[in-house]
Amino acid sequence: MIASTLDAFLDSYMVSQTGLRPAVAQTVRALASAALKLRAMMGTVGPGGGDPLSSGGDDPRRALEARANATFLEAMANAPVAFYAAEQGDAPATLDRNAPLAVAIQAMDGFSNIDINAAVGTIFSVLPALQADERETFRQPGRRQLAAGFVVYGPQLGLVLTLGKGTHVFIFSAPLGVFVQAQESCMIPAEATEYAINASNYRHWREAVRLYIDDCLSGADGPRKRDFDMRWGASLVAHIYRILMHGGVYLQPADNRPGCAQGHIELVFQANPIALLVEQAGGGASDAAGPVLDLVPETLRQRTPFICGSLPEIERITRYHTEPSTIADRAPLFGNRGLFRA
Repeated sequence: MIASTLDAFLDSYMVSQTGLRPAVAQTVRALASAALKLRAMMGTVGPGGGDPLSSGGDDPRRALEARANATFLEAMANAPVAFYAAEQGDAPATLDRNAPLAVAIQAMDGFSNIDINAAVGTIFSVLPALQADERETFRQPGRRQLAAGFVVYGPQLGLVLTLGKGTHVFIFSAPLGVFVQAQESCMIPAEATEYAINASNYRHWREAVRLYIDDCLSGADGPRKRDFDMRWGASLVAHIYRILMHGGVYLQPADNRPGCAQGHIELVFQANPIALLVEQAGGGASDAAGPVLDLVPETLRQRTPFICGSLPEIERITRYHTEPSTIADRAPLFGNRGLFRA
């Protein structure tokens, strides 16, 4: 039976009242409350990103980003959180060394979308705290996450959450003043008919990525035997929300531009929480060599290639990278290559 509200869902999660569950539930509640405050702040951002409440000359998008981080930091200071790492910051903050949890957060995903009134979001990861060392706490592999989720600030205020057993979608109901559960244990459709990638970087991609996209572009006449749509909106949470609802894949590969050899997505702040959500929804998340959740972060700001979405498609893309012997010349006349294996 679907829990009617976020509070009811968290109360059910805490039934045993054992281990870290009460602390995790309290932290998720604090994150949801902070998201509501941030949503209210966004209502002050005017056309072109201007902030009617700001009298200074600062970029209002940067000002909103700073306010967002301050809002979540304040919320975590009142939750059972020992260490807080913000994507905007340089180093983790120690809040209460005796508390059992740590939170890594990107308070404002899709920053460039603010002044065009498109979807932005917040991504969070909840880990067990290693009281001896805050830096080592955030070097734990993604599989050690106790909870992960994101908030998408769009036409609806949506919260996507996993506590390690399924991925659940909540929508904020203004009349009720609470998050209401919209989907219980949502599952990503296995067959993908769309992909999200920044195609302007095509010339910089490595061969495996170009081959995969070329095969998709060939549509029903190519090796995939079906047509694909392409999406790109510069908001990770918006793409992942769509994939959870309709299937598909998201690609942010490494490429040959200076500084991009290790990818674009931050492992701790973005890839790990999204990967856990996607895996718990029956999908896959890879760095093009293996599961993202098995990676051990070497630094807080480590970047990684990142592909996620419908599991068969992720397995296919990974083979383009790891099994080049399965890529063969298809037709010398066209100079095209592809993966014959399904």
